[in-house]
Amino acid sequence: MPAILLSWIGQTDLDCAAGRRPGLGPIGGVVAARRFNALVLLSNYPAARNRAFVSWLEDGEAPAVHLREEPLDDPTDYRAIHEAAVGALDFAREEFGPDTDLTVHVSPGTPAMQAVWVLLAKTRFPAELIQSHEKTGIRPVSIPFDIAAEYVPALLRDADDKLARLTAGLPPEAPEFDDIVGRSPPMRMAMARARRVAPHDVTVLIEGESGTGKELLARAIHAESRRRHGPFEEVNCGALPEGLVESLLFGHTRGAFSGAVRAHAGHFEAAAGGTLFLDEIGELRLDAQVKILRALQEKTVRRLGSDRAIRLDVRVVAATNRDLRAEVAAGRFREDLYYRLATGVLRLPPLREREGDLTPLVDHFLAAANRKFADQPGVEQKGLSPGARNLLLQHRWPGNVRELQATMDRLVLWAPGPRVTADDVRQELLQPADDGPADLLGRPLGDGLELPRLVAELSRHYLERALSEANGNKTRAAGLIGLPSYQTLTNWMKRYDVSLPASASRR
Repeated sequence: MPAILLSWIGQTDLDCAAGRRPGLGPIGGVVAARRFNALVLLSNYPAARNRAFVSWLEDGEAPAVHLREEPLDDPTDYRAIHEAAVGALDFAREEFGPDTDLTVHVSPGTPAMQAVWVLLAKTRFPAELIQSHEKTGIRPVSIPFDIAAEYVPALLRDADDKLARLTAGLPPEAPEFDDIVGRSPPMRMAMARARRVAPHDVTVLIEGESGTGKELLARAIHAESRRRHGPFEEVNCGALPEGLVESLLFGHTRGAFSGAVRAHAGHFEAAAGGTLFLDEIGELRLDAQVKILRALQEKTVRRLGSDRAIRLDVRVVAATNRDLRAEVAAGRFREDLYYRLATGVLRLPPLREREGDLTPLVDHFLAAANRKFADQPGVEQKGLSPGARNLLLQHRWPGNVRELQATMDRLVLWAPGPRVTADDVRQELLQPADDGPADLLGRPLGDGLELPRLVAELSRHYLERALSEANGNKTRAAGLIGLPSYQTLTNWMKRYDVSLPASASRR
């Protein structure tokens, strides 16, 4: 993938280029020491001095220089500096592709310029930060905190104030909810509601797409309830074998049916004194729904084959990835059971609605995976390159948090070396089977839509297909996708980081 260096041009750079100071200067020194495909340089100095500096760099065999002249009335104007820096970073992504490996040199420029670089590189535009000095050389900039995870949410003061008003009387912070990572307003709202309902012995219905963490939330509610010392009994309603639903839920007596050689307590009895978690309750057949409704209403169960009612003290927490109100309207779910379950309704948002949560979740699951595989032979502790983080932050995550966790596990297990690259991420991401051109054209506006990324995705797809079909013959591949020449195809390949197939011809 392209490696791009971004930097403001500083006075020391200009002096070294003009021969007024010895050495190569901050930018020249970095270019001489590290390899980049291109430079994106910003400057608020006069045009003639900028051109002289770029010419001096190119005479030293520097890569292509993209100069962005940004006249500033005040070199400490944070607003103007921010706009200029965002423009440069956007340009780098659009020009070289969304998977570009960005490096930001913070040494040249004013302290205001350095501060803006740090904020952008640690939040919106994940990038490697470096600094240089004539005595100490080139060093990475180590930021001992996560701006996105620790400080950006604090800026959401209005949302927090509304949340505080809505959650007046909330119990103290509960350690049982600490395993649930989420600082976005939708997650903060969901957690606040969960903490309020946890101590009260009422039924709870958790709604959310597959992989959003419904079971984790159910366990946190149980752990914060007065039943925390009782059992947490989990039932996957979608996996109950047809014909055994009643026996598994409510138990059976010896001889109740063929093969019942001994009496058996069902899940309701096993959860006595604790919490019964009915996962994917929307998958239950209507006849089973009737029996569960009766058990909730009467607070008793009858084992299959017995007339004796067994009184139980059980709290039920149910979860579903379906819209139960729509299921009720369609006649597939009982309305009376829905209202019996929906005393406390909690909705877990999908990952695409949790703005600001992805970075801390990536770091959380990376650390968890490093711990999980720490004692496995041949598995190194992993860190993320800026390009790898960039790809992870741009992925749509249709499988939500579960998909993210599994992906981080695979990266730690399979990526070679201690540093996960963008190529490693690209190889381990699971693309939906229908993620083709129709899906690209049908995505909703807003909701995190990034047109440059979609263009890059589509371009890379057809470039790779054409090169494969043409066995690497660029002239033939160019004709397959309507490009005028193999030179144009080569430019597109460089832009979108597409390589020739192995053992392929060059023309």
